[in-house]
Amino acid sequence: MKTFLVSAIFTVVSFYANAHYVSDNSSLSQLLALYYQLKDALIKSDANAASAEAGELYKAIESVNAKTLSELDSKAFASVKNKLSYDARHISEVKELPHQREHFAKLSENMYALAKAVKLSAQPVYEQYCPMKNAYWLSNETKIKNPYYGDQMLTCGEVKDTLK
Repeated sequence: MKTFLVSAIFTVVSFYANAHYVSDNSSLSQLLALYYQLKDALIKSDANAASAEAGELYKAIESVNAKTLSELDSKAFASVKNKLSYDARHISEVKELPHQREHFAKLSENMYALAKAVKLSAQPVYEQYCPMKNAYWLSNETKIKNPYYGDQMLTCGEVKDTLK
C-alpha cells in the first residue's frame, strides 16, 4: 500500500510538472504565432494590419510572466525582451511600411535568437533571408513570401536555417 501511495503521488507530481511546463512555454509560443501574423500583414503590404498585429505582439511580450518559465527559457527571454518590445511597439505606432519593415528586420533578429534558444513550436521554424534588403525573417513554411517587399518581390529570398 505504501508503494502504491508513493507511486500515485509521484505520478500526480510528474503530470503536474509536465503540464505546468507546457503551459508556461505557451506564452513564448504565442509570441511566435503573433510574429507570424505581423509578417503576413507585411507580406500583404497592409500597414494598418501590421500596426494592429504588432500591437498585439507588444501586449503579449509585456504579459509574459518570466517567473513561470524554466530558468533557461527565462534567461533566453530576458535577453531579448526589451528589444522585442521596442520594435513591436514601434511598428504598432507607425503606419509607414518602410519604417515598419525596418523595425521588423530587428524584431526578426531577436525572434530568431529566442527561437534558437527556446523551442517555440512543435513545427519547424525557418529562418529566411532577403538578399535585396540584407535582412532575415522567420516563417512556418519553406515557401518564400518576402515581408520586406510584398508583391514587388514576393518570392525573393531563400531559407538559411531550420530550427526543429
